[in-house]
Amino acid sequence: QVQLVESGGGLVQTGGSLRLSCEASGRTFSTYAVAWFRQAPGKERDFVAAIRWSGSTTWSAGSVKGRFTITRDNAKNTVYLEMNSLKPEDTAVYYCAASGVDGAISNPGRYDYWGQGTQVTVSS
Repeated sequence: QVQLVESGGGLVQTGGSLRLSCEASGRTFSTYAVAWFRQAPGKERDFVAAIRWSGSTTWSAGSVKGRFTITRDNAKNTVYLEMNSLKPEDTAVYYCAASGVDGAISNPGRYDYWGQGTQVTVSS
């Protein structure tokens, strides 16, 4: 089992920044990748970014490239999502997820463990 706890969400104005954190505990050695997804009301859960638990490979959705950066601190078992130049369309609940397998990194069905989510609201 892997437990994930997100933090760092909040209310920010357009153009502002936030940093989300995802702290992992439990059998983290079995983790292949950690990702951030987001879900706005009435919409599907969308892939935002992911990072390999070991190594430096990262993936990002086209809508956030150049604005969002995913990083990892192994010593703290924590993955971060640095979000800059935020837009109202970034408003959503952001979820952290962990996968133990390779491939289909943007498919939420590939992830076995999920955090409780953290709300991000960007005002216009």
